[in-house]
Order: sequence, then structure tokens, then C-alpha cells
Amino acid sequence: MKFKSQTFYQLLLLSSALLAAPFAKAQGKLDEYIRQGLASNESIRQQNFVLEKNIYALKEAKSMFLPDVTFSTTYTKADGGRTIDFPTGDLFNGVYSTLNKLTGSNAFPQLQNQRIQLNPDNFYDAKFRTTLPILNAELIYNKRIKRQQVDLQKAEILLYKRELVKEIKTAYYNYQKAVYATGIYESSLRLVEEGQRINTKLYDNSKVNRTVVLRSQNEVSRINASLIEAQKTAESAGYYFNFLLNRPLTDSILSDDIKTLPAREQSPGNNVDGREELSKLRIAKDINGNLTGLARSYIVPKLGTFIDLGSQAFDWKFNSNSRYYLFGVSLEWNLFSSGKNNYRVKQALADREALASQTDYVQQQLLTELKVRQAGMQSAIAQYQAAQSQLKTSQTYYGDMLKLYKQGTAIYIELLDAQNQWIDAQLHANIALYDTWIADAAIERANASFTIQ
Repeated sequence: MKFKSQTFYQLLLLSSALLAAPFAKAQGKLDEYIRQGLASNESIRQQNFVLEKNIYALKEAKSMFLPDVTFSTTYTKADGGRTIDFPTGDLFNGVYSTLNKLTGSNAFPQLQNQRIQLNPDNFYDAKFRTTLPILNAELIYNKRIKRQQVDLQKAEILLYKRELVKEIKTAYYNYQKAVYATGIYESSLRLVEEGQRINTKLYDNSKVNRTVVLRSQNEVSRINASLIEAQKTAESAGYYFNFLLNRPLTDSILSDDIKTLPAREQSPGNNVDGREELSKLRIAKDINGNLTGLARSYIVPKLGTFIDLGSQAFDWKFNSNSRYYLFGVSLEWNLFSSGKNNYRVKQALADREALASQTDYVQQQLLTELKVRQAGMQSAIAQYQAAQSQLKTSQTYYGDMLKLYKQGTAIYIELLDAQNQWIDAQLHANIALYDTWIADAAIERANASFTIQ
């Protein structure tokens, strides 16, 4: 029996690609996909809008220290209400009568007593008021809190990005794994189809029995079904990868030639201080400190100043007599509030204790996650090394059985068993290789070692 050498050598090349030697670093195409994903992801865009909102809130807090100018005007039309009685006639009429007698004239008329309405009638008051805070501790703490909320949102965006990087890497490696498995099944299918063709000829020449032909046909059907399954798995993995990059699901995906293990120096140590979860808690602790200061700010009096420039008069008159200015300084000091301020301070202090406890818990949780990921990496490397050993053994075994089968000293079932062991070893080596890269991405996420631009 003689197989086509081209088909056999294709499988040899495919298996040799899985025999790793040195450790590899990051792939260029994957890095470009990560940049695309970070730039186009909708969740990150939404978080950027929240960041923009927080930046505007900080600018608003800063503007509260600047002068504030407002314009206001009032017009009143009144009748009735309280009055002031002014006895003009009683005061002057006697004097005026005497003067008229002395002068022999009526130059001094008789006056009526007056009743003056207190509510201004047909009166307007228009003014520009400029206010400026001089001392206000609430505004100071408010600005600090707004600035820290900006930092908190930046940490939130970094958290989204870091998680997205891990998802993109994992999806990419799963896609690569499925594509490579598809290639193994395609080569295997050509191999078993060639075996079926030769066994059919041998059967026609009465060199083998019908069982060998039927078994060859079954192998073709089995490998073909596995090939279709692998193709659909690769297709689904490609859909998910393109979804993460926010692009059409059917877009083609360029592949890096991954033949080696990830660089071990990418995942050293047990440091999780770079995790955004801890950064957020540290920022929250700082915010809590300013909230405590804000609750205690009632101790400091509020001092401000204002100036009014306006005009007020009856009958819409506007002249030098109607124009005026008014300057003043205001002081407000909360001396007693039935304990409300103390209760606010105690609430802030309780929140501080809760944050401290939460920080310790989260740090231990993240350290545990890193340990688990590192153990997973060690297991993946062990599986990979075992798969490489199995691949070499099965490749040698298949070559030996192929020679024996050609010499007629081995039956087809033995050759088929060796062939299936070789195919399975290639699949296991492929899975083990990409599982190490997936484990490396998990460690990279756990210790926040990926540099996000």
C-alpha cells in the first residue's frame, strides 16, 4: 500500500508547527485589533460621556469662586393698605392765616391733612447685583470632591478597557484555536480520503476484505463531521470577536502565527496594586475625607460681598436722583442646628470605616484571583508539555505503523488506531498551546500588567 507523499508531508508540517521551542511575545495583528476595540467599544464611549459630564461638573464647581452678576427688576401698582397720617393742615394752616392777615394777601393757601399710602404705587426698581464669595468652606470641599469624581471616572474607564482587552485576547485565541483545529481536520480528511481510495483499489484487486473499505468510509464520514463542527466553532468565535470590536460580524480576521508559549516574564510577582478596583477604592476614601470636611465646614463662617447698581423711582422716571448703588458684606455662621451637623460627620466617619474594610477584602480577593490565574497558567504549561510529548510519540508511532502496513505486517485497524492517535495529539497540542495564551491573558488582567495607551 502506498499513500501520496504530499498529503503525508502536509500533516508532518502541521504537527511540527505545534512543537514549541522558545517563548513568544505579543502579536502585531492582535495589538492592532486591541487598539481598534478600545477605540470603537460602545460601553467605553458611554463611560467617556460620563467622564465628560464630570469634567463639566468640576468646571462648574470652579466657577462658583468667580463673581456672579444678575439683573432683576420689579414694578408695583398699589392702592389701599396701610397709611401714615401727616397733619399738614393742622400744623401750617394757623400760621398761613396769620401771614395772610399781615400781608393782606392770600399768598399762603390753606392745606389739607395728608394720608400717605405705604405701598409704593407706580414704582419700579431695576438693578444689577454682583456677588462674590470671600470665604466659603463648602465651595472648597465641593471643588475637591468634583475633581476626585473625575479621577474616579477615569479609573472606571480604565477598568472597562482592561476587561475589554482580556475579552478581545481570549476571543482571538479561541478563534485561532478553532481555525487551527479546522486545518488539522482538513488535512486529516485528505489523509483518510486517500486511504479510502487506496483501500477501495486493494479491495477491487482482492487484496483486502470489505471491512477495511467500510471502516475507511466511516473514517471519512467521522472526520468530515468533525471538520464541519470545527468550521462552525471557528465561525461563531469569529462572530464574537468581531462583536467585541464593534464591526460587522462577518469581517475577516487576520491571524498571527502563534507557535510558541507566551513570555513568562509577562506574568511575574503577586502585586495587584495596579488594579483599577483598588484605585477606585483609594479615590473613594479620599472623597470620603472631603465629605467629612464638608460636614464639618459649618464651623467656618461664610463671608461674601455684593454690590447693587440700579435705578428706582415713580412713574418710570430715570435721572440722577433715581440712580443708586448699594454695597454690602454678608456673614453667615451656623451656631446651632440641633445636632444635624454632628450626625453628618458621624455618617461620613462610618462610611470611612466601611471603605477601609472593603478595601482589605477586595485586595485579598484580587490576590486570590491572581494566585488562581497563576496556578491555571502552570497547569496549562504542564498540559502543553505533555501534549508535545504525546504529539512526538504519536507521530513516531504513526510513521512506524505506516511502514509496517505497507510491508503487509500490520492490519488496517492498527494503522487506523495510530492515525487517530496522531490526529488527537495534534488537536490536544493545539488546544494546549492556545490555553496557555488564554491563561496568560487572565494573569495579565489579574495583575493589571497590560499597558493601556
